[in-house]
Amino acid sequence: MSASLAPTLIPNPVAIWHGAIENISPHASPCRYLTPARWAPMREAAIDFCDRLGAEAHSLGWTAQELFAVHPEHGTLRVEFCGALMISGSKAVAVEPTRIVFDRGSGYRAKPGQVWGIPVWEFAMKGAGR
Repeated sequence: MSASLAPTLIPNPVAIWHGAIENISPHASPCRYLTPARWAPMREAAIDFCDRLGAEAHSLGWTAQELFAVHPEHGTLRVEFCGALMISGSKAVAVEPTRIVFDRGSGYRAKPGQVWGIPVWEFAMKGAGR
């Protein structure tokens, strides 16, 4: 068998999202103005999303930024840079091509002039909020 036919490992984005969120402590918020009491349910909802709806979201083309972004300097304080799952802490009930559906409201991926931040795990690694 030639080297060109050797199988390649393709990373699973949903597993990467799940692991990255899971690696952020529920007791220490990654963002300066987001209290641990608000961060814990947000983190739990994000992990739940990955488990239940992550594969479907990925197949619909949702990206880490559209789901988990925060402002690169101000975290969740600048909500207009945040991904759909980094705003309320509510658990998603469905995913559609253009929105994430919650019990009360939706998070949309295509907002005019939208500039996405960076995934919350990158923000946490930078220590920008501390």
